[in-house]
Amino acid sequence: MTRIVAGRARGRRLRVPPRGTRPTSDRAREALFSILENAGVVDGCAVLDLFAGSGALGLEAASRGATRVVLVDMARSAIPILRHNRELVGDPTAVIDVVHNRAEKYLATGGENTDRGEKFDLVLIDPPYDYDDGALTRLLNELANGWLHKDAVVVVERGGKSPQPIWPEGWQVRKPRKYGEARLWLADVR
Repeated sequence: MTRIVAGRARGRRLRVPPRGTRPTSDRAREALFSILENAGVVDGCAVLDLFAGSGALGLEAASRGATRVVLVDMARSAIPILRHNRELVGDPTAVIDVVHNRAEKYLATGGENTDRGEKFDLVLIDPPYDYDDGALTRLLNELANGWLHKDAVVVVERGGKSPQPIWPEGWQVRKPRKYGEARLWLADVR
């Protein structure tokens, strides 16, 4: 069972696509958002959730006060679930868009429902654990190409045995956190 851990939608159960997704555990989300909230990142921020799956990460941010959330996933089966979960967690103070697109294509083209000039304060990247390291590096470099506000935070979830992502120059990497099979990497954009 995947649920919203805290905030306005606390305790609401989220639907999860039938296959192909691995939602971030409640424990890992709670720890991650504790770090982010203590740094003043979540409240009032714009969030981009790539490889959204059920939307648990982006919707957790909305529940905790993010005012703009874009949920991007390429799986056709994830889109109705993301829309359902958006309505479940929906809040009149947050604009939450669901985008059916590959993360790479979304960043390269500006995606649908989004102004290419839009910038984000928080980016959550939770690809499949077998996602290619080179593809992740290209994705991070594309993010650095005009998608982020100064002082944004980028979070990458990988399998516990995956190497550290190769971050764009100038980003400050925090110590990774491990939760079960997941490792969370955070970087501050300067």
